[in-house]
Amino acid sequence: MADITKEIVEAIKQYSTIIIHRHVNPDPDALGSQSGLQHVIKHSLPTKFVYAVGEEVNRLQFISRMDIIPDDAYREALVIVCDTANLSRISDSRYKLGKKLIKIDHHPDYESFGVLSWVDSSYSSASEMLVDLCLDYPDDLKLNKDAARSFYTGIIGDTGNFQKGTISPGTLKTAAILRSYNFQPERIHNLLNMKTKHSSLLQNDILMSYLRTDKGVAYFVMTEDMLNKYGIDRIEAANLVNTLATLRGVKIWVFFIEYPKEIRVRIRSRNIPIDSVARKFNGGGHPFASGATIGSWEEVDEVIQHLDQVCP
Repeated sequence: MADITKEIVEAIKQYSTIIIHRHVNPDPDALGSQSGLQHVIKHSLPTKFVYAVGEEVNRLQFISRMDIIPDDAYREALVIVCDTANLSRISDSRYKLGKKLIKIDHHPDYESFGVLSWVDSSYSSASEMLVDLCLDYPDDLKLNKDAARSFYTGIIGDTGNFQKGTISPGTLKTAAILRSYNFQPERIHNLLNMKTKHSSLLQNDILMSYLRTDKGVAYFVMTEDMLNKYGIDRIEAANLVNTLATLRGVKIWVFFIEYPKEIRVRIRSRNIPIDSVARKFNGGGHPFASGATIGSWEEVDEVIQHLDQVCP
């Protein structure tokens, strides 16, 4: 790992323009790792042009706002993709226009890409990886308050407020280092956990209407009509997936969310690997938290059947 991370640091020092990408439909770790790295580079190497690009999510704009840049900005640029396992999930396809591509990710490495690829699934998050990068190369990459806030947001997002099995003693040590920068972490916890009246009403509907197999797979189908009824966007709706997590007897829980041209599937489990099923349906992710994509409602039963098969 030391050789790869050293090469990444040297590349950051070498290029005048650095453009940072992450995955589509960003979660707190995608945005936290992306914006945290941007803050670190701007703080450490202030003469460089550093941009963060991709679509925005209204409820997560407190983490960061995206830069609007022309295609010409990619000429001779270093492109770094954070928290993204697959090329198809990179937000903003212009990453292909850069001079050099680097991948930094904590998902299982099912699709390698980039001239340099630092992938380590032992980390809780891409944000935690980047904090370690700064700590390992303190003369080159310096943390500051803004970076610490972003990285901390990414870590608590991917660990579920430190409640998931992805945390380690190292994760908690990293969080303690970040909190020393005095950025009001309680505000971040409040913002990430905040629900609107509409999402609370939808959450009640989920608990009243979800379906469950005999094997313990609970699932909920979220149509566009339902989203319109409650007046919430798909990202906010998807974040309710863990509504089903605490139900007795549920081992795997799934959301099917209708998009204009596809149905996106969010799959979570309690210590049952489900990423292999996600990969069968154009997806992937972590062993216990994955996503997939299907083309029609007729495929819902097929997904559930495959998940039933992995239940003990």
